[in-house]
Amino acid sequence: MAVCNPKRYGVALLVLLMLGCNGSRVKDSVFEPRPFQLKDLAKSDVDLVAETHLKQTLALLETLMEKLYRRNPQELRKRGIADVERAVKQVFGPGRQPGFPELRGQRAIDSMRLAFRESYGGDRVLALVEGLRGMVLDSYNGQQEFYLPDELDPQKIYNVARNIEIAVWKLSNDRDAEGRLYLLTNDLTVPNLSFERLFGKLIALQDGMAVVVSDATNRRIKNVIQSAASAVFMGI
Repeated sequence: MAVCNPKRYGVALLVLLMLGCNGSRVKDSVFEPRPFQLKDLAKSDVDLVAETHLKQTLALLETLMEKLYRRNPQELRKRGIADVERAVKQVFGPGRQPGFPELRGQRAIDSMRLAFRESYGGDRVLALVEGLRGMVLDSYNGQQEFYLPDELDPQKIYNVARNIEIAVWKLSNDRDAEGRLYLLTNDLTVPNLSFERLFGKLIALQDGMAVVVSDATNRRIKNVIQSAASAVFMGI
């Protein structure tokens, strides 16, 4: 992966640190200093920023899953699990399951679509968040560590941000035949700002990383404008 201008890298990293530290603290903050490792010699500035971005994004998704389960306990019961933390760790913990039968073999964007499909009787929180997790990882080429030969596509990361925006719209607007939202985030009368902040951070992280990669690789990002009401998830 190409090495970016050090001055621009420094500014970008400073902005991203501010984004990550603003608002409520994500558990196990990824911005704590880590010791130097020998393998870091094989990483560019962009590689290190990408790893930080991805780690922060996954931490935010973990927090989102926990909040969604607490707001939608009926979805947790569909998995036959009483403990929220245990359910979340099955997705984000070190002992993560290789797959979830209730997702019918769907992953990434296809899994996200299940969460808003009326015929789907499984855990909609799992379908949405596991789908988001898979989509994000796909945009990073399925990697969580990066080295000098690796190259990311800024368009894929940009598309992830737009897909998160579409998911946010669907959470507040898509309803079943009886007029009920598939998953609750906001209160009936007052928007739940904690969800707004979480999604805002997720979108900002992807947009910021897309710009960093675009700048480092001299690859342009094609801006996509869709009407929220008719928008569909974009391919990664």
